[in-house]
Amino acid sequence: MFAKNFILIIAFLLPIYCFGQKDTINIVAKEKKVNSNKIYNPLSPSKAAFFSAVFPGGGQAYNKKYWKIPLAWAAVGIPTYFYLNNNSEYKRYRKAYKLRKSGLEDEFTLDDGTELISLTGLERAQKTLRGNRDLSLLVVLLGYALQIVEASVNAHLLQFDASDNITINPKIISNPINIEPPSVGLSLKYSF
Repeated sequence: MFAKNFILIIAFLLPIYCFGQKDTINIVAKEKKVNSNKIYNPLSPSKAAFFSAVFPGGGQAYNKKYWKIPLAWAAVGIPTYFYLNNNSEYKRYRKAYKLRKSGLEDEFTLDDGTELISLTGLERAQKTLRGNRDLSLLVVLLGYALQIVEASVNAHLLQFDASDNITINPKIISNPINIEPPSVGLSLKYSF
């Protein structure tokens, strides 16, 4: 009785095991080639990130996305301009504040002693310009990091096959275990 049940179980499970095997030759071929003519280069994203870190836009040039170079320069250059402008204005108002506190004339005081900007106005201007300067520095660092990340991610994505050759092949596969009439269903198979 036990041997009969054991053989029966093996007979039902063997076809499931046979259909569950994978074609290892196809998998190895897919791992070696991403596109039909390109070989996967795992160092490409790190090179792109390195070139972007050394010179903004360098990673975009390495990826041959030349139209992104001015965007990388703008992401770093425009906030740098505002940082330098706010820093020089901050220093100007800071110098005037220090001169006025020590009782000397500053650039905001006329020859007759009339003050164009009050002492509290100089304090508020310093506070505002310092905040704008610090925010500009933060945006410079953010733009610099963003263009490095963009170059690295773009180098990763360039290695994927994004061809227009996407096909659907409908097939009718009968279940060898069930001896019932074929059932209707839908299954999607995709591979990377």
